[in-house]
Amino acid sequence: MTVGLSRLHFPVTTLGPGKRIGIWFQGCSLRCTGCLSPETWRFTRDKVAIEALMEQLRPWFAQADGITISGGEPFDQPQALSKLLAAIRQDFNGNILVFSGYTYAAIHAFLPPMAGLIDALVSGPFEQDSPQTLKLRGSDNQVLHLLTAVGKTRFSVFHQQLNDQEKVLDMTLDRQGKVNLIGIPRRDDLIRLRAILEQQGHSFTPVTK
Repeated sequence: MTVGLSRLHFPVTTLGPGKRIGIWFQGCSLRCTGCLSPETWRFTRDKVAIEALMEQLRPWFAQADGITISGGEPFDQPQALSKLLAAIRQDFNGNILVFSGYTYAAIHAFLPPMAGLIDALVSGPFEQDSPQTLKLRGSDNQVLHLLTAVGKTRFSVFHQQLNDQEKVLDMTLDRQGKVNLIGIPRRDDLIRLRAILEQQGHSFTPVTK
């Protein structure tokens, strides 16, 4: 089994509790307006074997509190998602959070084979014009589902409104100089970042979709 993969990162501190491994799937059929990661929309024939992906993840397991899977859209690859979750559970004892742009009703049929594998699920499309006041959600229409006892213990605190101290993003810089923002930006965060970069003499090149 293979999976379309955009990128991996550790540690991620803005997408769930503790230090987390971030896994971004490649490919999304939803393509929400205002999405932070339009570079993950395109589906690709270049895929990674799940066992090869696990070899990349295992060195982080001892240091990680949890894993967050996003995209792209994980439920556009439901069989690969299920196989990956099962493989992770064999070696990893931390919690698992999955983000989906689909509504819960739209993906409900895929969830029985994943029972016990996903501790918390955020479902629903990003709506650019909706309020942004809730933790772990890019727009308030999105719903946080606590699917296991671990999910209820670790993620119940996210059934709350976001405060100003929690409006933070992780930022990574790869060897090619590409900057990635990790987290859930507020509506004007990218505008402010662009202004800061331009004031410092940096050019700004939008990602092509």
